Amino acid sequence: MINSYNFVKSVLDSTTESIVVIEINGKIIYTNSSWDSLGPSSSGVLYQGWVGMNYLQVCDEAARENDRFAIKAAAGIRKVSRAEQDIYYLDYPCDGPTEQRWFMMRVTRFNAESAQFLVISHQEITERKVEEQQIEKLARTDELTGLANRRRFENFLRNQWKRSARTRTPLSLALIDIDHFKMINDTYGHSIGDKYLKFLSSSFSQLAKRPEDICARYGGDEFMILLGDTDQIGAKLVMERLVENIRSFKIPNENAPTKPIVTLSIGLSTMYPNKVNQYENLLLSANNLMQSVKNSGRDALAVTSLETNHGVLNFRFRG
Repeated sequence: MINSYNFVKSVLDSTTESIVVIEINGKIIYTNSSWDSLGPSSSGVLYQGWVGMNYLQVCDEAARENDRFAIKAAAGIRKVSRAEQDIYYLDYPCDGPTEQRWFMMRVTRFNAESAQFLVISHQEITERKVEEQQIEKLARTDELTGLANRRRFENFLRNQWKRSARTRTPLSLALIDIDHFKMINDTYGHSIGDKYLKFLSSSFSQLAKRPEDICARYGGDEFMILLGDTDQIGAKLVMERLVENIRSFKIPNENAPTKPIVTLSIGLSTMYPNKVNQYENLLLSANNLMQSVKNSGRDALAVTSLETNHGVLNFRFRG
């Protein structure tokens, strides 16, 4: 006859999940060997001192140190203990000395001998989490250049718009078009064109290093640079510096009708966000300015400031 206690214990000890059983008040009454192997310092040595400790008190102590995952864990455990929900899940990171690992905590409630208990299990989900992060990154990143894609840019712009409206600070948006980029592909081939895009993207991204800035590939040969807390004068200086850098590289585009090197058409718009205007107005203004440059011969910067209703100012680049 199989001893039921030893059988169940062997089953629980064989699983890779770390399992702990607690009373409703948080007192630990059982841990399996996977849990014991964690030890108080994750040393990997079996530790038998868990029983009798209070799981909730440990969570609360970490919560007082502003550990946001401990705060969530304690709240979730208490919800299950009060029967406000049947099961609670929490994904949380666990930083090791050389890598970050992820675990999923699961809390369930059961009755035994007229008393209630909670089962808390911790399962490693690092591989799944890494895959999810990679998928999320791909959804937000342009594959060729590594810059933010259009979706990520517009989400960022919406958030910055709200922040600037609160702080009453300006946002400057530059829409950059690489002049006659089709000529590059036709003359040198698409592989060279891709190399050009990567190189130029790297130069553009150097201008968006602050948390309030972003550089994105908005379309095939169109790029956006959003500069937070930057007025028209400051943004114009940044764009002129960018143009000087690109021109100094003398990147060949020998069949282009403007110049035999890569040039840029840039529309630069500045706005102070408020309750009346919308971020779409900033996008539309930058696009209209860039189109005006393209229609007037390219290789130029068009600037306007919507908050003062200034007209369009065109600055033809020297060279």
